[in-house]
Amino acid sequence: MTLDRRQVLTYAAGLGAASAAHVLWGPFVATGLAAPADGAAPSADALPSNAVPASFPTQDPDVVREVVGASHTKFDRVRELVTARPTLADAAWDWGFGDWESALGAASHMGRRDIAEFLLSNGATPTIFSAAMLGQLEVVRAFVAASPGVQRTFGPHGISLLRHAEAGGDEAKSVLEYLTSLGDADPSAPIVEIAPADLARYVGTYVFGVGADDRLEVTVDDRGRLRIARGARPFRMLFALGDHAFFPSGAPNVRVRFTMIGERAGSLAVHDPDVVLEARLGA
Repeated sequence: MTLDRRQVLTYAAGLGAASAAHVLWGPFVATGLAAPADGAAPSADALPSNAVPASFPTQDPDVVREVVGASHTKFDRVRELVTARPTLADAAWDWGFGDWESALGAASHMGRRDIAEFLLSNGATPTIFSAAMLGQLEVVRAFVAASPGVQRTFGPHGISLLRHAEAGGDEAKSVLEYLTSLGDADPSAPIVEIAPADLARYVGTYVFGVGADDRLEVTVDDRGRLRIARGARPFRMLFALGDHAFFPSGAPNVRVRFTMIGERAGSLAVHDPDVVLEARLGA
């Protein structure tokens, strides 16, 4: 509902002088601007000029991505970002296909105790993965006792719980021994090996719309691994399951299926689990 000036004055009069001033000139008081002396409504030119991000009130996606990325290795940058905005300690980013990673998750699988402890001290939510890396044996035992089978859950990028304990080094040795004794804390998907020369059959630009960003780039990296990305977004590794089906790193339930035309892929479809999009090989 939009109120004109007369309606606002009528409403404000019923609240008293102090409330009326807040209703009429709240934006000016809050920003330190002088209210118009003649009682006129503020002009657009008098309003604050600072631009509000399109993402407001959610956190700036670029900053969220940076703090999660930095939490892998860059303690000084993490401290700078989180000190300026403590809620970033609990930030999480989807690298693609639902491969969510929190700042604490990044520090945990990299074995960065210093970054993890700093994030926790600023409000990050502890997880079984952070507990495993930090060597908190009783916490990990309690998780497993409360939720049998939780040790088989993957962390960011499909990294197992046992690998998090390994990343913790000597201080997490007791956790590593415990998880090893369980026998199933380091599961792996039934990945099919594909000869590097055969990966070229899938490489190309697959188009699914008319926009400049409506395309998926499938390439092979310098280590001979197939990967996929939309435009300039981060690449995700593709792991083969056989019959021209793959899953992206960190998203074992997602399928990228290629349709072959002879010995060459002519299109692909992304399933999660239903078809999300279909794209054809471009020129």
